[in-house]
Amino acid sequence: MGNREALVDGAKTCLLQKGYGRTTARDIASAAGVSLAAIGYHFGSKEALLNEAMREALDEWGADVGRALAPAATPSSAYEHFVATWRQAIGSLSEPSVKALWSTQFEVLSVGQPALLAELSNLQGEAREGVAHLFGGVDADADPEEVQRIGSFLQALLLGVVVLYLFDPAKAPSPEDLAASIRTVAARIGG
Repeated sequence: MGNREALVDGAKTCLLQKGYGRTTARDIASAAGVSLAAIGYHFGSKEALLNEAMREALDEWGADVGRALAPAATPSSAYEHFVATWRQAIGSLSEPSVKALWSTQFEVLSVGQPALLAELSNLQGEAREGVAHLFGGVDADADPEEVQRIGSFLQALLLGVVVLYLFDPAKAPSPEDLAASIRTVAARIGG
């Protein structure tokens, strides 16, 4: 493993252990086993490195959810796919590292630095397509605008469910509750 990869791994460790705001460049270099100067050389700044680490950690979480669903029997309906995916995503929130990852994202929102918020916005924008495919069962050849709309809706739903779970896991909605609520709202607003 090269210094760049070691730095990203070290930054992921620090994000999960200390959060975004409390992680120092020295913490990352120490966790990575490389010199402090390597951060500037490979990433330009601690913030750029932390952003890359967060991007990779979120990608890994999405891939883990997808992999966990892959060996299961192929759902016979869109409803079954929706419920199975949400069950896996919600279940993953009980893992300390996953909870820390989501808490760190919300911490970044509270920091309020424009450049940092812009980067987080880019991260969320990149996630929309993956969320649309993973949670919404959107086909790979779907209209890109439709993918973004569905991804935005499901992303908003995911972030809300995560917040509810972090506040009180027992009161967070179940996958079946989510599906039933979407059906009810769709029937009420449908044309």
